Amino acid sequence: MATAAEKETVVPADVSEKLLKHSHDADAALKAFEGFEGQTIELTEETNKRLLRKIDMHLMPILCVVYGLNYLDKTTLSYASIMGLKLHESSNKNASGIGITGSQYSWLSSMFYFGYLGFEYPTSRLLQRLPLGKYSAFNIIMWGIVLACFAAVENYGGAITIRFFLGVFESAVTPGFALFTSQWYTKKEQGTRVGIWFSFNGFAQIFGGLVAYGIAVGARKSGTLLEPWKIIFLVTGLLTASVGVIFLWAVPDNQLNCRWLSKEDRVLAVERIRVNGQGVGNKHFKWYQLREALLDPLSWAFFFYALIADIPNGGLSNFFSQLIVGFGYTPEQSLLYGTPGGAVEVVTLIFCGWAGDRYGHRILISMSGLTLAILGMVLIVALPLSNNSGRLAGYYLTQASPTPFVALLSLISSNVAGYTKKTTVAAMYLIGYCTGNIIGPQTFRASDAPRYVPAEITIIVCWGVCLGIMAFIHFYCVWQNKKKANLRAQPGYVKLENQEWLDLTDQENPEFVYTL
Repeated sequence: MATAAEKETVVPADVSEKLLKHSHDADAALKAFEGFEGQTIELTEETNKRLLRKIDMHLMPILCVVYGLNYLDKTTLSYASIMGLKLHESSNKNASGIGITGSQYSWLSSMFYFGYLGFEYPTSRLLQRLPLGKYSAFNIIMWGIVLACFAAVENYGGAITIRFFLGVFESAVTPGFALFTSQWYTKKEQGTRVGIWFSFNGFAQIFGGLVAYGIAVGARKSGTLLEPWKIIFLVTGLLTASVGVIFLWAVPDNQLNCRWLSKEDRVLAVERIRVNGQGVGNKHFKWYQLREALLDPLSWAFFFYALIADIPNGGLSNFFSQLIVGFGYTPEQSLLYGTPGGAVEVVTLIFCGWAGDRYGHRILISMSGLTLAILGMVLIVALPLSNNSGRLAGYYLTQASPTPFVALLSLISSNVAGYTKKTTVAAMYLIGYCTGNIIGPQTFRASDAPRYVPAEITIIVCWGVCLGIMAFIHFYCVWQNKKKANLRAQPGYVKLENQEWLDLTDQENPEFVYTL
């Protein structure tokens, strides 16, 4: 379905010789049409809207909740750091902590991303080879169990181990959700959906801050059998594992085994994404697609954006509680005052995702959020320590920084075709993400507290470079679209029947149009 208008697609009884030649390597979507040869499949505007509502109702809530937990669970360490985790002992006889130094905390923050980095490409291959819904659910349940085990940690070595395996299991979530989005939604719908489920990072920041604040205040007033930092790990870990069980039941691997769609609706749900030219999945590993991904300038632009943009992210996501304490607030206040930053992230992500799809300039619109974040960091650096409220407002503005990261994540869904190539580019993007997040916490040195000026200047420089990379990606996609339009305009050009389901890459498919 290329437009909102009605369209009829005839599945021919005798497909072309080339289609038969490549059918064993074609996308799984082709199986949806078995038994419909020679029949007319009609997808009306009304039917399309009905299907979209049904897909949204069943998929988006669980994707949003899980992605919020994904952020909450890896940043629980930041809350725990000011709830007694670092202590050897305290006036509370039940509070002991694990006794770590400032530099050890930085490495503890980074260790999550070592696990993420080490398993990112293997998990991307497993996402291609194994049933997408079931493999994703397995990882969600496992990371919840691992996080809950942090409550039993007694020393730095145990904490390092937990953080590493937390990264291993969480590494499947973002690439898996990008595949879910490209599998179920058209290109014009993907930016908004990715923006919505990614925005639950912000909701998680609000929720996590309130929960941590409640636990901290309750422990101070009434005392607890367990240290407050252990309680926060148990609560978030067990909650995640429980949601993972729900995910296993609720989320199908693709349209073909979806229990909440009828047999006819399964075919129509595949037909409605024909316009993407990408299908719903292919389990065959294709070396030429791997090679194309590694030689494509767009792939490396994605990689370097993620690498450079996540140096700031790695620092801020693990040190935001301590940064707010540095503004002059108490540890308890920092738990509460950090929550409005989540609201800023939610609003900017959803607005930029919607506006990008609405006006067709996803990349350029997302750059506005990063510009706002740069302004916020300039306020933190430039304002004096005495201006607590002004520096706190600057921190809130920095929470608009994920908008381009999310836009590019949605573009991996929209602009990278060929299942092997898509999983490879997603892995490259997230390898850059991990590397940046490993570097980020190291820029926040204990000797620079409470201002952390060198880290803050590093963040401003990184975000400035990222604006340049975003501009390159926009103009490169414009250039590629012009080249493809010229190719399609050549005399004798013929579109192959069911070309959308042949698992072609974006470069080799002349019909493929890059989303801007």
